[in-house]
Amino acid sequence: MHEQKLLEVSVTQEGLMAAIERAKAAGRKEEVKALESDLKVLKRMEDESARFGEAVGLDSASTFECIVDRDRHYFMEVNTRIQVEHRVTELCYSLKFTNPKDKNDFFIVESLVEAMALLARHKKRLPKPERVVRFNASVEARLNATDASLSPHAGGMIRYWSKPIKGEVRDDQGISMLNPDTGLFMKYKVAGAYDSNIALLLTKGEDRLRSYERLSEVLRSTTLRGSSLATNLEFHYGLVNWFLGRNVNAKPTTRFVVPYLTLVGTLKEEANRLDVVYAFIQMKKHYAKLVSDQYADQPDLCARELKNISAILDRKGTLITRPMERLLDDPHLLSGWLSMNTKNFRIDKGKVVWLRNPLGVLNETYEYLHMSYRPHKPAAEIIWDHDNELLQQSLHFYRTLREKFGFERDEYFKLNEMLNKEKPQGGFDAETWDRIRSAHYGYECGMELLGMLFLIGGNTNFWDMCVQDDLEVVIPDYLTDLDLQARMKKILVPPPATKADEIVAVCGGMYYGQEAPGLPPFVTEGMHFEKDQPLYIIEVMKMFNTIRAPFSGTIDKILMEGGDGTIVQKGQPLFKITPDEKFVEVDAKVVEKAKRERTMEYLKAVL
Repeated sequence: MHEQKLLEVSVTQEGLMAAIERAKAAGRKEEVKALESDLKVLKRMEDESARFGEAVGLDSASTFECIVDRDRHYFMEVNTRIQVEHRVTELCYSLKFTNPKDKNDFFIVESLVEAMALLARHKKRLPKPERVVRFNASVEARLNATDASLSPHAGGMIRYWSKPIKGEVRDDQGISMLNPDTGLFMKYKVAGAYDSNIALLLTKGEDRLRSYERLSEVLRSTTLRGSSLATNLEFHYGLVNWFLGRNVNAKPTTRFVVPYLTLVGTLKEEANRLDVVYAFIQMKKHYAKLVSDQYADQPDLCARELKNISAILDRKGTLITRPMERLLDDPHLLSGWLSMNTKNFRIDKGKVVWLRNPLGVLNETYEYLHMSYRPHKPAAEIIWDHDNELLQQSLHFYRTLREKFGFERDEYFKLNEMLNKEKPQGGFDAETWDRIRSAHYGYECGMELLGMLFLIGGNTNFWDMCVQDDLEVVIPDYLTDLDLQARMKKILVPPPATKADEIVAVCGGMYYGQEAPGLPPFVTEGMHFEKDQPLYIIEVMKMFNTIRAPFSGTIDKILMEGGDGTIVQKGQPLFKITPDEKFVEVDAKVVEKAKRERTMEYLKAVL
């Protein structure tokens, strides 16, 4: 996006050959054909790069760049230096320098920078190296100072950065180093004068799937805290899990990111219309009515059962709603979660049908959100003690039943059908069978609420953006609509609060009132402007963002005293204006009513 790479993935001959064999074994013919085409293109590119280097006399590490379009590639440029992507290469290969007079006399170089130093020092005295495979796959995420819409966000302060986990390669310019005297994290200001990149996060593996899985673990375990700080960490986590849930060998093009962000924006727009706590309260009322109807002619038994069902659901309130609220609050996390759970449900006649035990999915959700129980962590960041105890009890209960009946983990549907039978199964006596069924009802009670998240995916056509058998990514036409893209960007990152007679800076950065020196200003005092007309430019981290008018009106006063090149803060007033139309504030009660009505529509589809 913005001509900047975000996720950099190794493509090696060894990795492609291994992927081809796996696809052949699985009978995925279209995928085999696509991967074999990639392998042919890669071999041609490697051969051409070697011949090019020899022809022009390259004497150090260089980068040979091409643009690839399916089975064709087009030479673009050679940089006589290494680039940011070189870490991905290093993790896949090393260089073996062998004495031509003694094959047992050799040394291995795993750093391209080290190789460049050796070449500079020894030149032609060095023998031609042999390329040695280290790992078949690696992947690199560029951690940038951008907001949820991937717009630049400079000026934040990093006050805490979690330690790297096992298998993580972190190039962070020394930012996360601790003070050698105190052992404390040293705060770091993301100035934004040069580049938005904060760090490179890398992993490697025996294949692309494993490298993606490890990167997902790294992103999940990474905690960054600070003031006025925004990064693309959550974007990367959602994106990596989008590929894991579909096919890591997918071949997205440069057209992928903006439609994907637009899709994530639609998730956020729909999530904003739901109230999970209200849904939970209404679900309790639903269960109470079921009990009342069932025991209408038995008042004492009805009162006892109402008390029981209320106690059961009260125990589950925070267990279910806390992770759901977290997913609804961050659409990037929701995108990854929906992708990873694609095969765990189906929608039948508008109703959610679980194909996996929802309690197992809930447990994985806590892991996905990095909220699993860890005694040393603050309670706000993990599952609460009493919730974890209940969840682990339920998982043990179903694990024991699966072992008893010989069911696999993904055969929940069969297990559920068996538990719905009143006649004892598996050799249990009637009394024990009743207790098992009661426990099943108690553990599953209320878990329907989690299915609301699947309905969000269905109502936003989330799964229409997918990967075909030939690994091409399908981008629905509506996601390329420019108006929708602009609107969803504002959903992902709402504009700063402003008065009706002001236009404020949408983000921090350097202000310019004209397109280039010598050209007329975009606006002047007393000038009338139309909706979508350019008003000013904000330059952040080498990117120039033209800001357009959200409505039509008249410029009464320009508030920028310093003129072009002045640093502004997000939300800073830039112009006093008179809008053509008066803004009418939306009644909060009307919004709340609509939210509850929409929530009830979802609730009816899961109960």
